[in-house]
Amino acid sequence: MTDPRIDAYIEKAEPFAQPILNHLRELVHKTVPEVTETIKWGMPAFDYKGAFCGMASFKNHATFGFWKHVLLQKIDTDNVLERDSAMGSLGRITSIKDLPKDAAIISFIKEAKRLNDENIKLPPKAKKTELSELIVPTELLSALLENKEAKLTFDTFSPSNKREYIDWITEAKSEATKQRRLETAIEWMGEGKIRNWKYLRK
Repeated sequence: MTDPRIDAYIEKAEPFAQPILNHLRELVHKTVPEVTETIKWGMPAFDYKGAFCGMASFKNHATFGFWKHVLLQKIDTDNVLERDSAMGSLGRITSIKDLPKDAAIISFIKEAKRLNDENIKLPPKAKKTELSELIVPTELLSALLENKEAKLTFDTFSPSNKREYIDWITEAKSEATKQRRLETAIEWMGEGKIRNWKYLRK
């Protein structure tokens, strides 16, 4: 069953994102006809026996993510999934060509269904130790100086909000991933968003 709010969301999305969102939506319904559509945190989401997956569209990219992303990594033998789910399970999507093959996406959807069918929970998050001295990497400082809105947001952040962005960027495994995260961080901060803004309850 479809939700007209998601129809409206897709219609308002950037032209490049519309075919991406429509295709992902179709794959979810095709694989798990029992899903329920809704809107969570202002973005399209799919529920199946609890939180399941969701998608979003931004100015220059779209994202698609699974609620139990970390558990799906166990079957990701081809390294399709992002190691960190902050950019969505499939990373930064700018066109249909950026998506993995349908078979791969469907396999993840089926596994996400199995996890919810069997009521398998996410592992508890490890508690962070006390915040150490905050060191802002030079690449982040340079990028902030080029975006007044992002710099204003960063300057007014609490130490923990600043660290969430810093850790996300510096913990990237490759330079390409680091650059993508840096660009996304500047985009989000330019919009006044904290690193984990998607999970804020409205």
